[in-house]
Amino acid sequence: MLGVASLVLGGIVGLLFVSWLVGRIRGGGGEREESYQRHRDAQQREPPVEIGDVETVAIEEFTTHHTGERHAVCKVEGFVVFVQDLPESLEATDVIQVKILSFNSGHTSATATFLERA
Repeated sequence: MLGVASLVLGGIVGLLFVSWLVGRIRGGGGEREESYQRHRDAQQREPPVEIGDVETVAIEEFTTHHTGERHAVCKVEGFVVFVQDLPESLEATDVIQVKILSFNSGHTSATATFLERA
């Protein structure tokens, strides 16, 4: 009796493993392809901001820069803007005004400085 139960359990585990392996080989379907295409499209488009622009943005989240400084992650028309020189009192969802300072090398994101709460 124990031998039959072990064989059935082994078959189920084997079937789950093969199912998982097939899913990995296929790459998860169209969702991954769509994400990759959106990424490629974003790399090709012109940024919706220019250096010196003042924008009103909402803070989506915070990240720690490699220098250890806290930066806010904001977006302008889906374009990522990292904001530096933040007061500690700011929280996610706060609306602030920022000034665009520079772009990264591929112009896929920008760095801005905090001006004031909006």
